[in-house]
Amino acid sequence: MHEFAFKNNELYCERMKVGDIAKRVPTPFYLYSYKTLIDHYRKIKAAFRPVNPLICFSVKSSSNIAVLRAMVKNGAGLDIVSGGELYRARLAGVNPKRVVYAGVGKRCDEITEAIKFGIFFFNVESEEELQEIQRVAKSLGKKVNVAIRINPDVIPKTHSYIATGKGETKFGLDFETVHKIFNSSWRYPNLNLNGLHVHVGSQILDAAPFQAAIHKILDFIKKYHIAVEYFNIGGGLGIMYSIEHPQTARSFAEKILPMLKRSKLKIILEPGRFISGNSGVLITRVLYNKLTPRKKFVIVDGAMNDLIRPSLYEAYHKIVPVAVDGNSSETSEKVDIVGPICESGDFLGKDRLLPHMESGALLAVMGAGAYGFTMSSNYNSRRRGAEVMVIGNKFYVVRKKETYRDLVRGESIPRILK
Repeated sequence: MHEFAFKNNELYCERMKVGDIAKRVPTPFYLYSYKTLIDHYRKIKAAFRPVNPLICFSVKSSSNIAVLRAMVKNGAGLDIVSGGELYRARLAGVNPKRVVYAGVGKRCDEITEAIKFGIFFFNVESEEELQEIQRVAKSLGKKVNVAIRINPDVIPKTHSYIATGKGETKFGLDFETVHKIFNSSWRYPNLNLNGLHVHVGSQILDAAPFQAAIHKILDFIKKYHIAVEYFNIGGGLGIMYSIEHPQTARSFAEKILPMLKRSKLKIILEPGRFISGNSGVLITRVLYNKLTPRKKFVIVDGAMNDLIRPSLYEAYHKIVPVAVDGNSSETSEKVDIVGPICESGDFLGKDRLLPHMESGALLAVMGAGAYGFTMSSNYNSRRRGAEVMVIGNKFYVVRKKETYRDLVRGESIPRILK
């Protein structure tokens, strides 16, 4: 559930009218509910309480430092995948011993900064990466924790771009290679090979792929007597965008907790979308209506640069008017909601039933809190919109809308062209 609801035909975020916020913040903008964020974090924490896991929120899903601070202040660690995310994590005041660092392409400078900061774990994805972390750790005179990411060759039912546990993807290592690494651990005197990591994908709606992956890895540990203390089971729990029936945190936990308890390993979780997805919406304003012989288009000021998921993943996001007329059902019509960008793929929703929306009316694109702003861009030299957080009956602009000067910051014209 989430804290976006209609009262007297107007959409509220917690105790604030969305329409009132839009009077003071230019559209398009992202709007986050603090209460939804924290409620979803607490649901996972409660569901897995029997194994007392370290829960590291996935920064890539929603990386605004106010969002990260909200998570950290309520006890979460952070899962990062880049030097930039490490920088954000530090600004959010995270305890370094609650940071895990994943990703297949960590640069030397990123590894160095992470070791100096004192992160808890690197999740390692290749033998060469392992060698590089060893080299850097030795040069710094440090000993660092490493979890080896296993690719379990499990195929979840999700979009192919976000299925990361299949054998042909770039992620993780096969069981044979992992076994070889542990047998040659003496090669890495500055590394504490103390964990295993798995992440089968994102937006996964049932527990079966997780169960299969965990079962494979625990069997591997038992068969080869792999000496580890930590088991990072990743994230990937799906949310409802349209007609999906995702598992709850409790139902998911009930299916995998027996295996985790028997393992006696310390557990790390990396949820992202489950916490942030329904905590945010994209607010956009209608510019024009356009009727063609084949389609009716509602052209809005939000676009694929603001929310690329529909174009990239063919993802469905529910779209609702911010204010509805009591008789709106009588005037509903099938429309495509599209943006101003010069691409046919620039759409937020197709064939949606909406009441007639006059120019200036507001729409809310629901479930946009995960991989929304974090995947936005300046394509067509469009300025990225503001990010806003509601806490109770107040709102806070936690990132200002970009200016035109922001668009060219760092650019210059060579003297020879002047």
